[in-house]
Amino acid sequence: MSIKKSDTYIIGISGGSGSGKTSFIRDLKSHFSEDEICFLSQDEYYKPREYQVTDENGISNFDLPDSIDQDEFYFDLVKLMSGMAVEKQEYTFNNSTKNPEVLIFKPAPIIIVEGLFVFQNPKVFDILDLKVLLHASDTQKIIRRIKRDRVERNYPLEDVLYRYEHHVLPSFESYIQPFFNKVDIIINNNKTYLSGKDMLVSFLQTKLNHPAKVEVTER
Repeated sequence: MSIKKSDTYIIGISGGSGSGKTSFIRDLKSHFSEDEICFLSQDEYYKPREYQVTDENGISNFDLPDSIDQDEFYFDLVKLMSGMAVEKQEYTFNNSTKNPEVLIFKPAPIIIVEGLFVFQNPKVFDILDLKVLLHASDTQKIIRRIKRDRVERNYPLEDVLYRYEHHVLPSFESYIQPFFNKVDIIINNNKTYLSGKDMLVSFLQTKLNHPAKVEVTER
């Protein structure tokens, strides 16, 4: 059972791996201050590798809802909604070349939660005021996945391709695709997400300036 909502406006943004969520959020974030919008990413809530499910070949599968500490993510969201700041150590995706930072998330009138599985936890899904899904073709997603995991996470190419075939695609079909008819907005990102981003920025700016005058009805 979900908690009773505060006046905070909560937006959930999800999409398949490689759909462009990270770039979209980074671009969106550049339009607002920390006092206006708090961005909370599920990427910081992955369980350590030793707690991840392994497949038949002994490879850790990070593309399952249980790979995320869903309870901690939900409770930190509740804290933010209650006006409390959240301190969290950055998750570095087992990249030994990167030193984790201490991240501080501050409460704000609008909270945006994003990640592969933000819609999977019913308690989180129930308190979202707006649900946004970013989508791209399989070709675009695998290209982006290779670039990200090779450069940012220091994964070998063979490992990236194996995980995409055996973990990423099955996960998308099982846990993300079913929400295509349950979200409020789908933003196509095969070439660019700019039109969708501009629309969302305009909505958020209006929401911040006139919170009582902007409503989004579920389709």
